[in-house]
Amino acid sequence: MYIEQKYLLLASSQLSQFKKKSNNLYNFRCPYCGDSQKSQLKARGFVFAKGNNLLYKCHNCGKGANLKGLLKHIDIKIYNDYIMEKYKNNDTVEPDISKFTKPKFLRGDSPLKKLKKISQLDWNHPAKKFVDNRKIPTNRHFELFFVNKFYEWVNTIIPNKFPSLENDHPRIVIPFFDENNKMFAFQGRSFNSENPKYITIILNPEIDKIFGLNKIDKNKPLFAVEGPIDSLFLDNCVAVAGADFNKLPLDYTIIFDNEKRNEQLLKQIKKTIDRDYKVVLWPDDIKEKDINDMILSGKTKEEIKSIIQNNTYQGNMAKLRLTTWRKINVK
Repeated sequence: MYIEQKYLLLASSQLSQFKKKSNNLYNFRCPYCGDSQKSQLKARGFVFAKGNNLLYKCHNCGKGANLKGLLKHIDIKIYNDYIMEKYKNNDTVEPDISKFTKPKFLRGDSPLKKLKKISQLDWNHPAKKFVDNRKIPTNRHFELFFVNKFYEWVNTIIPNKFPSLENDHPRIVIPFFDENNKMFAFQGRSFNSENPKYITIILNPEIDKIFGLNKIDKNKPLFAVEGPIDSLFLDNCVAVAGADFNKLPLDYTIIFDNEKRNEQLLKQIKKTIDRDYKVVLWPDDIKEKDINDMILSGKTKEEIKSIIQNNTYQGNMAKLRLTTWRKINVK
């Protein structure tokens, strides 16, 4: 396996949008079909482990290959070096790709059926109290779930994801659904002192980690924030949950957290403006870090909506506003 990983990484510079998704799972745009012609951001080619070998599968054109075939298609020199090193190490057995099957990613919301929705819990339940104390609207409580033993529950979905159940504990489950209402990921949010605060479990790495895709109406104004909980306070809003805002269509209004204006944040905002998104640049009198904190400070949903409307910029106006906005609190 080491040799295969080595040569895949050597060839990675020639694979568009190459990234490591998880251990022995790699994603990039298909070098055979060129991948999606509608979106340059989509990458449907996957290399994954089967036994002691790496195999390739494209979920756009259906092409399947072993690593040898993939390398031969990409770069003949890397391919020849790979064959020579395999020969020197007496490792020439090839996987049987006639029995090729694509990686099995969980679809459907069946694991959630074992859990209670936050809306079903008593008001004195610790998880219910946490959600209520965050002032999350009660009409959104049904979108969140409670699990008493998070590690144990995850292991029923992905066997041995947590080899040790030591220190298992309860968490709030925040499910991610695609536009067809199929769950492709979820987060476990601690509501006590456990760290990390969020544990993200990816079930289908082909889908970008965007929360709320199943709730949006594309005929109405679209908004995107950073955290799933923040998105529950706004109408028609998704959350990128650590993903890149720039993976979203251009008709979204992008709402960054109100963090200290450091160079890294400014570069991210500039990149978003340069791609012609509408961007919210928070006014100087807003001190709270994010929308949930604004709610907790006493601002109403309507007040926040008004602040967003009055501080949304695009194109040259966004660039002009950024030049003055960036001068405040830059480290």
